[in-house]
Amino acid sequence: MRLILNQPHFVYTYSMISLPVIQSPIAPGFIDLGLGDPAFFLLPLDLLRASTAECFARGDNSFLQYGAEQGSGPFREALADFLTRGYGLPVGPESLFATHGASGALDLTCTLFTRPGDTVFVEEPSYFLALRIFRDHDLRIVPIPTDADGLVVDAVEEKLSAAQPKFIYTIPTFQNPSGKTLITERRARLVALAREHNFLIVADEVYHFLDYTRKPPAPFAAYTAEGNVLAINSFSKILAPGLRLGWIESDAETVRRFVTCGMLDSGGGLNPFASAVVRETLEKGGVEKNIQNLRTVYRSRAQRMESALKKYLPDAQFQSPAGGFFFWVRLPGMDTSALQKKAEAFQVGFRPGVRFSSAGGLKDFMRLSFVHYEADEIEEGIARLRDCVEAE
Repeated sequence: MRLILNQPHFVYTYSMISLPVIQSPIAPGFIDLGLGDPAFFLLPLDLLRASTAECFARGDNSFLQYGAEQGSGPFREALADFLTRGYGLPVGPESLFATHGASGALDLTCTLFTRPGDTVFVEEPSYFLALRIFRDHDLRIVPIPTDADGLVVDAVEEKLSAAQPKFIYTIPTFQNPSGKTLITERRARLVALAREHNFLIVADEVYHFLDYTRKPPAPFAAYTAEGNVLAINSFSKILAPGLRLGWIESDAETVRRFVTCGMLDSGGGLNPFASAVVRETLEKGGVEKNIQNLRTVYRSRAQRMESALKKYLPDAQFQSPAGGFFFWVRLPGMDTSALQKKAEAFQVGFRPGVRFSSAGGLKDFMRLSFVHYEADEIEEGIARLRDCVEAE
């Protein structure tokens, strides 16, 4: 007998009742496997409560001021120590710039390094909300194919004969949506091309620390010292998205470009309050402990999703992710946008592949996330998806 779950998930509320508020509303009983938000119980309330109390107990209220443009020095020092341990290579605080999350970093990069009509290269598929940011800036988006080893760098070189991008946007590790990881040899070659043709590599590395079955290659942050590489990361995936805190790592000239921009000249550093809280968390090893917990939980959920896909959708094609948040699933010959609409009647959701295409393709793909729901709910969601597919 199949398990039917009717546990309500939280929805938007504007009343005075103290209920959790989430970005994407979910109807009670609906399982949205497209949702890439962590479950509420995975948000480390006690950890961040203790860190906040430590901040106030110090008696230093400097984090309530506008803050240094590059970000608090003590925060960047704590972050540099954390990254040095995590990457296994030295990171200096001078190479770091505090941002209001990865999305804010990406938008500010577009503001400072592009003008309307400029060309940017992106992976096909790519993170659909990054594509929206590029369109907000009226950029010309050129897709570059990917394969099992990530971005096809041969295709980058071919495109460079016809177009000069301001930057190439890549999610090199446990990519959103495909889960693929760019191999070391291609990373090094892409860096060489960037320096030869004078374009910027904007590497979105927010999933780098969330490995479950194998360690990823060295991050693009390892290539920043000599220029042409800008590595973006965030605490949204490894601590809590509500912090709205991330960082950019790059060479001195690029960091200076961010630090001296007009927005910071007017408003000061980005999110000094959250930086102070996270500094406390970093210095006490809390971020690393939280990452270990997330790895344990997400590894189990990914395994459950993989087994459910094999059980209920044996004709589906996918590559099991070694980390990150997502499965990228192909249902050959099926229009997943149309399937998504029909799936509503089966109380299950996902993200259709066309949303991740800058060229209107990938119509028989879907993105499924394993981070928001418990393992039993994940299996139930895949079973419902099977029922929807069989009703076609």
